[in-house]
Amino acid sequence: METRFQVGVITSPHGVIGEVNVFPTTDDPKRFRRLKEVILVQGKNEKTVEIESVKFFKNMVILRLAGYDDRDAVEKLRQCSLFVPREKAVRLKEDEYFIADLMGLKVLDGDAEDAELGTLEDVMETGANDVYVIRLLDGRELLLPAIKQCILEVNVEEGFVRVHVLDGLL
Repeated sequence: METRFQVGVITSPHGVIGEVNVFPTTDDPKRFRRLKEVILVQGKNEKTVEIESVKFFKNMVILRLAGYDDRDAVEKLRQCSLFVPREKAVRLKEDEYFIADLMGLKVLDGDAEDAELGTLEDVMETGANDVYVIRLLDGRELLLPAIKQCILEVNVEEGFVRVHVLDGLL
């Protein structure tokens, strides 16, 4: 299980006073308003950095990070990832899961006495509903909509997803 989650990637400096443009990788970019600090990962180095200010512009979040006071200081932060520890992550509702926790789960066929179908490789976010990308045991790929008719059970602790494959999807 993941101990931290990526919430954004620094794309470029913003202005001359040390602010950075951040591409949010979280469902809710407004969550940056509630964050006091983030884990800044730069190559193999990481450190916790305090957030001094948050602004929004189009699809970007503009952050001012403590200790970075000019454009030259933040220029080196391009493509750095920003993470939060699991305990600071957003609270999930019932039947909601962090995508990172779903990756690699064993996929079981609920219609065939839990025969193993394959592994959950990715989750595509389509707007209407997510789509689970499953790598079948024979190497093929199955795109399964994450709807109640298809996803019968998700058990992250035990490492499996029990599914019903609708006719015509295989």
